[in-house]
Amino acid sequence: MGICDSCGDCIATCPQQALSLQNGKINWNSTSCEQCDTCIQQCPRQSSPMTLTYTVDELMALTRKYAAFINGVTISGGESTLQLPFLIDYFKAIKEAPDLKHLSCLIDSNGTLSINGWQKIAPYMDGAMIDLKSWHEESHIYLTGRGNQRIKESIKWLANNNLLTELRLLYIPEKTDYLENIGLLSQFINSLGESILVRINAFHQHGVYGKASNWRTAQKQHIDLFKKELNKRGIFNIKTPNIYS
Repeated sequence: MGICDSCGDCIATCPQQALSLQNGKINWNSTSCEQCDTCIQQCPRQSSPMTLTYTVDELMALTRKYAAFINGVTISGGESTLQLPFLIDYFKAIKEAPDLKHLSCLIDSNGTLSINGWQKIAPYMDGAMIDLKSWHEESHIYLTGRGNQRIKESIKWLANNNLLTELRLLYIPEKTDYLENIGLLSQFINSLGESILVRINAFHQHGVYGKASNWRTAQKQHIDLFKKELNKRGIFNIKTPNIYS
């Protein structure tokens, strides 16, 4: 997903008229919105206008409101690292606050951030969860529109610096190439260290659109087979779904 540039193309497509242009910026009415994602489907940047704007101080106040009930903060998206300067300032503020510094600071990312970017935020983060949606470059481009070389570099750098909280693998029947490349994938995972958690996610059609809406849903037998093949190659720290579509 890209960052909304307030072009306004989505306004007329909203069935609930929850979008408007004010002072050159998209304004989102969360009360009227039904989260149908029509705006995202229409957007040439695949960005979402369904956003709220916070300063670091405002977000710190919100964090303090819930601090007694949480163990940490995870920033997700979209792609959260597109807001890297803000993330650095927010995480730094948490780590420097006597009443909040005990909270863990994690990032949920697609892994496309550069190594230089990871190095900038590393002093203030406790870890990252990274998606590797396919092994081969061509297959990854088909699924996501992007190659995966930088993602693999991010995964290795984070693991080497004890900042890879989990590696996420999305199993899509007949689309992902994990089983065809199980040897290379397993070697890569084993090189990260045995403590790395591998989370296998099962693809389902809920919330997807376009050609992906016709892809097969991953069932328990698909995930069990994939896990078994990883186990055969010495990978045991694996989490699988509790519920399947």
